[in-house]
This record gives sequence, C-alpha cells and structure tokens, in this order.
Amino acid sequence: MGAHEIRIRLGGVSRQRAYQITSRADFPKPVADLAQGKVWLADDVEGWMKVHRHNLDDSED
Repeated sequence: MGAHEIRIRLGGVSRQRAYQITSRADFPKPVADLAQGKVWLADDVEGWMKVHRHNLDDSED
C-alpha cells in the first residue's frame, strides 16, 4: 500500500497529514522505499488503523 492508498483509507486526508501519520513512531515501518515512495503492507496499515484511527483527529504526535 502506497501513501496515496493510505490517504484514501484515512478518509482523504491531505498529503501533509498522511506524512505526519506515517512518520509516527507507532505507525508500521514501510517494507520498501521505492523511487515512487514508501510501501507498507496493507495488513499492517489496516491493523494499525483499527487501533489508532479514532485518536488521529485529536493527536498531533
């Protein structure tokens, strides 16, 4: 899953907000860093969202 897909899954957040979220210490580490950008395992991202999504609107971490 690339950054664009993550933005969509997070409800259409901005690129800047997606970067903030994917840079969090508790966000899954990317499995690859390609020329077009980082790539994460969809299962890792979905699992993270199940635990953390409800906190993102209030979090500035």
